[in-house]
Amino acid sequence: MALKITLKPGERMVIGGAVLTNANSASCDLVIENKTPILRQKDILSEEKANSPCRRIYYAIQLMYIDEHNLAAYHKIYWDLVKDLIRAAPSTVVLIDSISEHILQRKYYQALKLTKRLIDYEQEAIQHVSGCAESV
Repeated sequence: MALKITLKPGERMVIGGAVLTNANSASCDLVIENKTPILRQKDILSEEKANSPCRRIYYAIQLMYIDEHNLAAYHKIYWDLVKDLIRAAPSTVVLIDSISEHILQRKYYQALKLTKRLIDYEQEAIQHVSGCAESV
């Protein structure tokens, strides 16, 4: 079954490792007729913005998803990051287990979706700690 995607003017996306940008001033429709990794602009995390432990995990999974030729290197990075995160924040282990299950099944897009929840959890924890520090 084909997937129809509409790109807004200036919107970017990754399809099978290629970065596409709608350079037109109007929306454009794309039809993807085979199975290939697809990330819309809102789901793409740049290396510069991978500036926290959970964002670095997301970035590693993103690379697994779009660059299967270097999976071994990205998997090593992922497992090292996960080990460090669980050591620092054991409360993340349930979510990490679910993400890792998707990784092991090569369901990288689903792993990315769960990792967004991990990033949200991280942000909440940071805000909580910041709030506690301000009240002292």
